[in-house]
Amino acid sequence: MENKKLRLYMLFAVLLVLAISAYPLYMGFCITVDMIRNGTVYAENYPKYIIPYTPIAIAVIVGVALIPLLLKHTKKLAFLNGSVISVAVFFISEFMFESMVTITRSFSAVFPLENWQMYACYVPPAQYVERTWTEVDVLMGEYSPAFKLHFYLISVIIIIALLNGFYGFAAMIKTGEKRRKTPLILQSAAAVAFLGMCVWACFTAFYRNGAIYVSPLSATLMCVFFILMGFTAGLFVASFTLGKNRFLSVVLPALSASAVTLVMYIGEMILLSGHLYRFGHGFFLDGLSFTVFAPVDILVIILSGAATAAVALLLGMKTEKSKELDS
Repeated sequence: MENKKLRLYMLFAVLLVLAISAYPLYMGFCITVDMIRNGTVYAENYPKYIIPYTPIAIAVIVGVALIPLLLKHTKKLAFLNGSVISVAVFFISEFMFESMVTITRSFSAVFPLENWQMYACYVPPAQYVERTWTEVDVLMGEYSPAFKLHFYLISVIIIIALLNGFYGFAAMIKTGEKRRKTPLILQSAAAVAFLGMCVWACFTAFYRNGAIYVSPLSATLMCVFFILMGFTAGLFVASFTLGKNRFLSVVLPALSASAVTLVMYIGEMILLSGHLYRFGHGFFLDGLSFTVFAPVDILVIILSGAATAAVALLLGMKTEKSKELDS
């Protein structure tokens, strides 16, 4: 019966991942065909954001497909091994696309894919095609690979957060141990919500226009994105530390969430050559005299940790109550 449930779960998991990955895989196929035929990809034919989402899709598919094999042969290390393999697959496929693909605009200007991706961070890709860029517009000069820090961070968080859910539920079916069920459900929901916001950003760049000062809508979405990213990472940690002492089960996940949010800000600062997007003017919104961070940025970092701590604390209280009832 256990094996039957696991087989049904794996069939569902693989089909689900393939369905979700259909468009990223289609993007990768189109890009590959164009590169073989033409040696380049014309801007009007470029599917939005092949990197990092096609490599992410490939990595998650590989990780999910390996669940039965890794659970059987590596047991408790299955998730760790699956994550290492999937992240390696991601970086290999990511670097292949970055080095292989070039994009040609209508007036024959040719861009490596990673350069195109960098400028698409400022505005939606459609606006990028139509806009004439200057150093003043984008607050930077030539391309710098350091901007990819936040791309890679986002990608790794999505991969390991999704795989944690898939591997965690598979392990529960195999062992019958359901202690991690609630945190896995919450962390998986946060991961899906974060992935959804990433896709939203892909097609809209959260409604930015290339200027350093953004609209209230853009500011709100960016803050939610940063908080949700840290929260997802924090819940990932909490799903492993549940039932431990208060530092490991609450403080460590909260610190992890705030640290990830801070690193994301650092990635944005690199992208903007030492600047951060501004949400308006005034003490709360302007950078402090000793740092580029504004009070609102510091608040976002704190909120990602605070939200994680609150949920981790509630999960810990629920676990303790369950133990008391069992005893």
